[in-house]
Amino acid sequence: MGIASTNHDHDPEGSAMTAFTPQELAFLGGGRKAGGQGNLARIATVGKDGTPHVVPVGMWTHDPTEDTIDVRGRDLEKTKKFRDVARSGRAAIVIDDMVKLDPSEREAAGGWDSRPRAVEVRGRAEAIMEPQPLIRIHPERIVSWGTDPDHPNERNARTVSS
Repeated sequence: MGIASTNHDHDPEGSAMTAFTPQELAFLGGGRKAGGQGNLARIATVGKDGTPHVVPVGMWTHDPTEDTIDVRGRDLEKTKKFRDVARSGRAAIVIDDMVKLDPSEREAAGGWDSRPRAVEVRGRAEAIMEPQPLIRIHPERIVSWGTDPDHPNERNARTVSS
């Protein structure tokens, strides 16, 4: 497990200063937009009474300009998650999937036929109304696992400097 307080120098598309590793950016790809392309995600917020609230989200993207994870959705401004973020200014998101293993990899994986990979982002969040409602999560802590094909069982956890 790698723990650091750093930003990475660049992303594969040439943007300056990203908090994400090249492997995480490749996994995040273009996000998940209307039409269902990409990985499903789950966003976590905290209610007024301190109760956690976790729900799946179908539309999210990595914004390379802001280096944020942006969440959109139908009537987003009417949702509990949007109200929670507007009130608390905090959120977390997990974007994940399962990768099928070759038969030769299954024994090392304890007999499982697939393995998880994911990127978790925790941080400051904004509930933005214009030009269209979105939740923008600014990474402060990133945890990923299974995103590096050369080291599929490694976990990478770090605090991101601002």
